[in-house]
Amino acid sequence: MRIAIIDTSTTRAAIISDGLREAGLDDIVVIDGTLGMVAALEKAAPEVVLINLENPSRDVLEEFFAVSRALARPIAMFVDQSDAESTNAAVDAGVSAYIVDGLAKQRIKPVIDLAIRRFQAFARLQAELHEARSALADRTTVDRAKAILMKRRGIDEPTAYGLLRAQAMRSNRRIAEIADAIITSDVLMGDL
Repeated sequence: MRIAIIDTSTTRAAIISDGLREAGLDDIVVIDGTLGMVAALEKAAPEVVLINLENPSRDVLEEFFAVSRALARPIAMFVDQSDAESTNAAVDAGVSAYIVDGLAKQRIKPVIDLAIRRFQAFARLQAELHEARSALADRTTVDRAKAILMKRRGIDEPTAYGLLRAQAMRSNRRIAEIADAIITSDVLMGDL
């Protein structure tokens, strides 16, 4: 597993690197947190990112949060001090583990494990949300198409659904696709 360490202090980066190596993680890339960070991250293509900020200002935190939103990877951020607003911003930006005043070699591996698990759990939730929204949109589309068929053909709802299902099977398409075509056709044809 490739891990990128972003830190402006070579001493702190060395502590993190030592902790990772002691935990058996050797594929490490150290990135200076001040110069070309996004390009360096893209080039390194890490699976996990560790960010260590000694005493970050609001502007520095915002820059790192923008990077974390764009990465779509597990991110663990170590800071020496924080407040509720910064913690909330970190969570909103997708930081998987936000550790305040907790940089110690022996804690790095467990923090990485936590960040990975939280990232995976969040990704699963996002996928489930996307599926649920898609299913709801499909259901709404099918309901609209059934209403059009019921009105145009003077049939009941089960019969309208049966027509949609039969056409979907004949054309090897999803029912929602057939329903969308009916809605589009109805919009184009109007009340003929």
